[in-house]
Amino acid sequence: MLKEFREFAMRGNVVDMAVGIIIGGAFGKIVSSMVNDVLMPPLGLLVGGMDFTKFALTLKEAAGDVPAVTLRYGQFIQNAVDFLIVAFAIFLLIKGMNRLRRKAEEAPAAPPAPPKQEVLLEEIRDLLKSRG
Repeated sequence: MLKEFREFAMRGNVVDMAVGIIIGGAFGKIVSSMVNDVLMPPLGLLVGGMDFTKFALTLKEAAGDVPAVTLRYGQFIQNAVDFLIVAFAIFLLIKGMNRLRRKAEEAPAAPPAPPKQEVLLEEIRDLLKSRG
């Protein structure tokens, strides 16, 4: 069982997936920072200087040690904007990769070099033509 697990873990797809997850996590932090620190403040100004994450509807007020029950729709808006930006960034990345892949497929492959025997035979033919 340990041998099978090692074979599974060392496959190229698993390693590629692990790298993708790690890079995706770092990319997610960048996008979250862009949304929270760059995009949302101006949008908050447009709606009266409020931060979207603070938008909430109180369903039940706090009582003693029991916290208030709130419907935090602002946080939902924030997460939806995060998702749209991440999805658009991934779309642009895949679109660029597909464009590069198409260019590589469209480029004609160089014909293979002829074997040495053919080259020698062509040289002999050319020599015979020049004599005759």
